[in-house]
Amino acid sequence: MTGKIAASIEVSPKQAVENTDLPELFPQGTRVYITDVGNDSTELLVSGAKRVRDLGYCPVPHFASRRLTTIDALKTRVKMMAQEAGVSDVLVIGGGLDHPNGDIASTMEVLESADFDRHGITHIGIAGHPEGSPDFSDEVALGALRLKKNFALRTDARMRIVTQFGFDADKFVLWADGLKQQGIDLPVHLGVAGPAKITTLLRFAAMCGIGNSLSFLKKRGSALATLATGFSPESVVGPIEDHVMSADWTAIRQIHVFPFGGVKKSAEWLAGRGSWSVDKDIKNSLYHPPANSNLKEA
Repeated sequence: MTGKIAASIEVSPKQAVENTDLPELFPQGTRVYITDVGNDSTELLVSGAKRVRDLGYCPVPHFASRRLTTIDALKTRVKMMAQEAGVSDVLVIGGGLDHPNGDIASTMEVLESADFDRHGITHIGIAGHPEGSPDFSDEVALGALRLKKNFALRTDARMRIVTQFGFDADKFVLWADGLKQQGIDLPVHLGVAGPAKITTLLRFAAMCGIGNSLSFLKKRGSALATLATGFSPESVVGPIEDHVMSADWTAIRQIHVFPFGGVKKSAEWLAGRGSWSVDKDIKNSLYHPPANSNLKEA
């Protein structure tokens, strides 16, 4: 198989609304995730999603469960996203808080209560943590993924796993393809950091609690720091892509880019390597489901 692995990218709500580089920066139909760190109003989040849709991309707003307040507020946001911004694809995550802001404590509560299907939202991303999380054990994480996989089976949701970013490609591949042995056969979109300064990546890695990747990057820091352009994502994406293109079967469908060094810089890197130019047939061939799999395309 030839070709490049497909990619999605994310922006902040303010970038979605105001960034003058966004028009024609990505190919039409590209999934553009809109982050929610709890500081932005529903109105701004919806405006960001609407502009992304108007520019011809597929908006994927975050629903950060523990940053939400009430079930009614959640349902209002879902309705506005669908009716005002044409959203049909979302990412539901925990939200990274020790204590909920309101009545919602878990992603399962959002999935069960949000009425996504009623509003035509049929594609749902959920979080994956290939290197674990400081907030919960690996056993708890696997249990949560099984619950969400079962939710996908009993609903019309086309669910996928979108992971935290990291720098150890081999570890990410083993984690993604090992999920099937744990009874989880959802498609996986692996998170990678876009081009950025080493110091920037170290800061974000520490903020996101990915200690193993932080250690992995520090071990390679002296070599990476000599690069005039800073960190090159190819050291991570290359091995992932080689695996996807050569494996008889893999759960990995594409990469998801965290543009820590800037949205435009990441987009130009993706365009230069050809990931923005992957056509539909190549995209569809990037995943080979096993016989009798319950996997839903995402």
